[in-house]
Amino acid sequence: MADSLTIGQLAKRAGVKVETIRFYERRGLLAEPGRSPSGYRQYPLEIVARVKFIRRAKSLGFTLNDIQSLLALSEGPGSCRDIRAQALAKVEEVEQRIQDLQRVRSALRELAGRCEEDAGAPRECPILKALYSDEGGL
Repeated sequence: MADSLTIGQLAKRAGVKVETIRFYERRGLLAEPGRSPSGYRQYPLEIVARVKFIRRAKSLGFTLNDIQSLLALSEGPGSCRDIRAQALAKVEEVEQRIQDLQRVRSALRELAGRCEEDAGAPRECPILKALYSDEGGL
């Protein structure tokens, strides 16, 4: 049928793998498609945009639960304000992750700074000692 896609065609057009499509179906992000008389899934052409939406939202750090909420807002009552609130909440999460990663980077630099290039046996390594220790601020 020219107005529908197989799962392989959908995956190719959306830039994902077939298993991703099946996963999204299991998670409820995509409706179960109709089937051809021979049992093949038949997806409407407009589903490509939905899969691309999911992929783009994931690339921005939205979880599948976040995406489900965004999709519900896009299809039902709600406002741009609601969607903006979700985006700003995601910004806060990203800011927190950046702070956490910067703290990790500082700790690793400090540990690496304690270590000489050829300091001897691994059991004498300040990095390993710090990881085994309850002290050291890690």
